[in-house]
Amino acid sequence: MNPQVQDILRHGYLWLFLAALLERLGLPLLVTPLVVAAGAIAGLGQLSLSAIILVTVIASEIGDLVWYELGRRQGSSVLRLLCKISLEPDSCVRRSEDAFARHTTNSLVFSKFVPGVGRLAGPVAGMTGTARGQFLLLNALGSLLWAALFALVGYIPARKLPIDILLKEAAGWIFVALVVALVANILWKYVQRQRFIHSLRVSRMSVQELKAALDRGERPFVVDLRHRLEFLVNPRTVSTAVRISPDELPLRHAEIPRDREVVLYCTCPSEATSAKVAMDLKKIGIIRVRPLMGGLQAWENEGYPLDEFYPEEEAKAVS
Repeated sequence: MNPQVQDILRHGYLWLFLAALLERLGLPLLVTPLVVAAGAIAGLGQLSLSAIILVTVIASEIGDLVWYELGRRQGSSVLRLLCKISLEPDSCVRRSEDAFARHTTNSLVFSKFVPGVGRLAGPVAGMTGTARGQFLLLNALGSLLWAALFALVGYIPARKLPIDILLKEAAGWIFVALVVALVANILWKYVQRQRFIHSLRVSRMSVQELKAALDRGERPFVVDLRHRLEFLVNPRTVSTAVRISPDELPLRHAEIPRDREVVLYCTCPSEATSAKVAMDLKKIGIIRVRPLMGGLQAWENEGYPLDEFYPEEEAKAVS
């Protein structure tokens, strides 16, 4: 057998552990094909199927626990960091928050099967106060299901393949396919993000402009677009702001005046949510819409006045 192939097989568990750990920590690696390939090698008797699954689950648990603890301590700022390093559109943060707000338990178990959401499971669980023991148990169950499924995808058919054919004929093609898939994945996400950033070219308002307009008594209609979960970490809002979540706009857009300037803000990088909502509002005839440059963070950095807001109080007021 080729010495290089022997070396890969000898250290297969270590490579798989490192790849799974680094992927869970945020690097744009394609671990799923590696798990499938490892399962195929196990089917040929060169690795242990149970060990492959165990190593993958342990690596995933460690990586996800790091993000859980960061989410628990740093709150929504961790989600903004993930937006910047993951190449995923910022809307993934919104999707993850919505999923966890509705089905926390199910989301933890099945998050690894949802592109763009799986890596956010840990920080959102920590941010929402999920108990550490519950998180570790449910996350391990999800990791186990995911690792076992894809390892078996490679293991079952490989049981019928001679090892010489697999290693000598197919190994090169598998490697090329993995490299092509990795490059294509990164390029596709990059193109998606560039299109998304291009769509954000709307006329933004600086926090200084907004403060000056409020001081002059111009009464711009300020909308806080943050998700309800983000208020658990930071309940403060820009003075006079009204909280309307993007998913509430179809029902509440009538509350937004057509004869006043509308200012939107969130906590996403590049005001992503604000820009997207601004475009949606313009489609329904609300033209005077401007995202707030820098969002809530920029307002706080200037030391401008903030109001306290609590979702529980809003619920009582509505009822």
